[in-house]
Order: sequence, then structure tokens, then C-alpha cells
Amino acid sequence: MSRPASRNSWAWVPSLYFAEGIPYVVVMLVSVVMYKRLGVSNTEIALYTSWLYLPWVIKPLWSPIVDTIRTKRFWIVSMQLLIGAGLAGVALTLPGPDFLKYSLAFLWLLAFSSATHDIAADGFYMLGLSTHDQAWFVGIRSTFYRLAMITGQGLLVILAGYLETATGLEPVRLAIEADPSATTVLASHPDSVAVPSGAQELKLTTLPAGLTMGIETVPAATADSLVSFAREWNERNGFVSTEDPSDTAERTQEPSWWSRVVSAPLERFLRSTFGAETADDADGMSGNTALAYVYLQGSIPDGESIVVNLSREEGDASVRLVQGSRIVFDQSNATRPAVLAIQLDPKLDTGTAAEIVGRSGNIPLAWSITFYVLAGFFVVAFLYHKFILPYPPEDVPALPDDGGVLAGFIETFASFFRKEGIGVAVAFLLLFRFAEAQLVKLASPFLLDSQQVGGLALMTGEVGFAYGTVGVASLTVGGILGGFLAARNGLKYWLWPMVIAINIPNAVYVYLSFATPESLTIINVCVAIEQFGYGFGFTAYMLYMIYIAEGHHKTAHFAICTGFMALGMMIPGMFSGWLQDIIGYDNFFMWVVIATIPGFIVTALIKIDPKFGVKEEHDQHPPDGDV
Repeated sequence: MSRPASRNSWAWVPSLYFAEGIPYVVVMLVSVVMYKRLGVSNTEIALYTSWLYLPWVIKPLWSPIVDTIRTKRFWIVSMQLLIGAGLAGVALTLPGPDFLKYSLAFLWLLAFSSATHDIAADGFYMLGLSTHDQAWFVGIRSTFYRLAMITGQGLLVILAGYLETATGLEPVRLAIEADPSATTVLASHPDSVAVPSGAQELKLTTLPAGLTMGIETVPAATADSLVSFAREWNERNGFVSTEDPSDTAERTQEPSWWSRVVSAPLERFLRSTFGAETADDADGMSGNTALAYVYLQGSIPDGESIVVNLSREEGDASVRLVQGSRIVFDQSNATRPAVLAIQLDPKLDTGTAAEIVGRSGNIPLAWSITFYVLAGFFVVAFLYHKFILPYPPEDVPALPDDGGVLAGFIETFASFFRKEGIGVAVAFLLLFRFAEAQLVKLASPFLLDSQQVGGLALMTGEVGFAYGTVGVASLTVGGILGGFLAARNGLKYWLWPMVIAINIPNAVYVYLSFATPESLTIINVCVAIEQFGYGFGFTAYMLYMIYIAEGHHKTAHFAICTGFMALGMMIPGMFSGWLQDIIGYDNFFMWVVIATIPGFIVTALIKIDPKFGVKEEHDQHPPDGDV
């Protein structure tokens, strides 16, 4: 049977680049939302998921292997099958113990497989299409790569959110009324709360059903003691997730030199200077504080747990849930109540009301099903591309005539670093997105986090729509507009507007962190503004990488640029969660605005030919890389 040297490009280009985008967005962005819903701290989320950038950082190091061993077609279909296996591995490990350690191992497999798939797909694109078709389809492939981002950040997160809700119990509601004439009745000790047993079906209940609080202020010590009691009770009875067991050995060892000399003193300074403020006012008084209970009626099946996420969903923001935003019920604590601490704003001087809602769901199961769906998609993609991809005659192992693979490899790298002004160029690649690299790791956790820690308390599906659908659509529109204007007037003409666009809109998160709006419309508009600016400004970054890569070894030098691009996202992202945990969301987003300064400085130092991009830009599109 003859193998077709070519096929209709519409049959494989869109599907190939859709398949290229999905694993990247899953590893880099969807995993952040998933781990947040599974109760992993911001510090760990930012650190571990930033390490997952490493395969894209070092991708140029093994690109010659893909080029010299087997065909690009072989690597594409093999990596798609391996990506499907990695996704299934994540799905398999999420419901079990030590899910963080094992799921990260499979995400590493996904990251390396995805980076290798990128190399092969971009090479196959150039081999399977004529020069004319390459230029014509560059917009198509970019569109389907963006659709993959919308699918990952939007539809997949919305699916997981729906499954979270569908696998849960009926929501539990606690109505709270702040009344100037009321006297707050202190709750009895939780040991005295009799949790009903023998119920036919599981049901969440609050005690009391409704809580009335006076608006008088109380001594800060009194309020703190109630909040501390709630926290200690929940921790002692297993309602609050414990530390990841994999960390235990490291935490019991003698602190390292780095910890003693650098990180610990820096953390103490940041906490004392910028740490999140308490609700106490100047005279040592705090808003009135009361306790309430939530308990589970019925029996939990063996080995299962029920996670309840509680937040204020309606009413006045002056009513805050300060303890008990995430409660885990299992067989060990099912006969005891979890304790909630509710605190009023000390400045409250009139009556008001709010409602705290607790929603449960089997979060590990919901995300596991989502990843099984993804794994199934890649099995289908593997089978489809195995039969549909053409067999270009040029798709053969690119073995050098003299066998000097190593010498050619070294010369390729050396010639890159001999380019004029390469030091400033590398600094630009590393620092242009210094602020954005930190923001992107904490944007979704900020939207998901409870109001008691400064978040917006959105549901998983709402985040999927805001950041994954509205955000990605705005990003795409900004990118299209940026490309059109750059092609019209050149990169140098639009450089500074694009630098401003990628940095200044970060300030919308400062507004969101201080105003904490409840309107989804306002939140979506803010996300759209920031993502549109990022898409518009990122055009300058991509075009500058093309500008640097011009000359001999253009493809390899562009791959090196993408490595520096990934490194510029990886390193700032690693410490962003640690920093936010210390100084809180409001101070963190102010720091993000300050962190835009290095991007402006390196932009002022680079030199660009004013004619670059005016006419030839459309013929020099780079392979779609990580954004």
C-alpha cells in the first residue's frame, strides 16, 4: 500500500496544533487550578508547577535528537500516545494518597512529551507544506493553538467544576444577621454538640440554622482566642488537611545554610513589614466574633472523604468567614462538628446580613474524570494522526554527512552567543515578563481563594469562564491586533505601546484585591483588560525573538530564544507563591506592579532596525510556542 506524500492540509494542520496546545495548557495552567481545589498551598503550587517549565527551557538541548533519530511523523504520533498515558496517570493518582507527589511525576512526563511533540510538530509543518502554504496556514495553526488554550483553561475547568458540584451533597446555608440591638450568644463547646446518627442519606447541617450577632466591638484578644480555638479544633480533629507527608522528613531536618542565612531572615522581614494586617484597630478592639458548627449526618463509605468549601456568597462583605473555609469530613471525624468562626468588620455601625454557603463534592474524582476525558482525546488524536498525517519525502533522519553531530551542535550554540548585543537581548528575554510570570501563577488561586485570605471566592466553573474563556478570547484579540499593527508600522514603532500594554494592566489585580467585588461582570472585565494587554504586548516579545534569530541557524536560534523565554517564566514563578503567602494578595499584586520596572529598563536598552517587520513579518512566523 502506497503512503501518501501529501494530504489536504485542512485534514491535519488544525488538529495537530490543537493537540500541541492542550498538554501545555494542562501542565502550566490547568494544574494550578486543580491543585488549588485539592487544597495545596500557593507556595507549593507556584514552586512545583514552575519547575514544570524546565522541559521547555532545555528543549533546544534535545531538539537535535528529534531531528536525527527517526522521522518527525514518528515522534508526533509516539508523543501523542505518551501524552495520553501521562494524562491517564494523573487521573489514576489523584484519588489516592500522596497524590501531589505522584501526579507531579506524571505531569513531568507530560511536560517532556509535550516539549518533544512541539519540536516534531513544528519541523513536520515545514516539511509537509510548501512555502506558500506555510505562510497561508500560519494563522490557522495559531487559531487552533488558541482554541486549545480556551478548551484547557475554559471548557475543561468548567467541566471539572460541574463534576465537583454534581458529585456533592445539597449545599448547606448559614444565614447571618448583624443587629445593633442584638446580644451575641456564645456557642457551646463542640464536645456538647450531638451529631445525629443513623440517617438514611448524607446531609450537611449547620448549628445554629441562623446566627444573629451584635455589632459591638470586642477586645482583640477575645476575638483572636475564638478564632484560634476554631482553628485548633479543626486541625486536631482532621477537618483541615495536614501537611503533605513527603515534606515531613525535610521539615524535621536541620535547616540548611540557605534557610538560616537567606530565606528565613527574609521571610521574617517581609512578614513584619508587609504581612497581612489583622482586623484589630488602633485601640486593640476587633469586630464581634462568633462561632457556628457544621456537621455531617449519615455514614461516609469506607476510604472516602467529603470536602466542603464554605464562603460568603450573598450579602454584606462586612461579614467574614475567618476560619473554616475548607472542611474535610471522613470516617475519623464524621461524628464531630467542624467549627466556623465568623467576624464582623469593626467599622460596621448599622444592621446588615449575609449568607455563608458550603458546597461539597468529590473533588479528586471530578478532576480524575476530567483527566480521563483528556487521555481519551489523545488516544483518538494518536489514532487519527497515525493514519491522516502525510509522509513527506523530506521527513527523514537528518544525519550529517561527516557525522559531526556534536561539533555542529556546539557551533549552533556558539554562533548564537556571538551575535552583536546578545547580552542585552538575553536580559530582555529573561526580564520582559518578570511581572507577568509571577501574576500568572497566582491569578487563578486568587480568584478561587476564600475571602478570609483575600481571594474572590469564585466557583471552579466561574474561574474557567473568567480566566479560561473571556481571558483567552481577549488574549487572542490582543495578539491579532498586535500582529496587524506591527506588520503595518514595524516592531520598533509599536515597541513602547506594547511594553506599556503588557505591564500596566496588571494594576487591575490591585483593584480586585482591595475592592473584592462580588460582580462577575466586573471581575470578567478586569480579567479581559489584563489579558488583552498581555496579548497585545506579547507580540513585541515574539517578534523580537524572530529578530534575534535572524541569520544562519535561524530555526535553532529561535529554539534557544524559546528556552530563555521559558526560563524567564520559570524562575519568577517559583518564588511567587512563597511571597504571596507571606505578604497577602493585596501587597503581592502591588509588588507585581513594581516588578514591571525591569521590563521597561531592558526595553530601553535593546536596539531594533526600524524596518523590521514592516513587510517581511508575515513570512517569518515562529513555531507556536508556550505563551
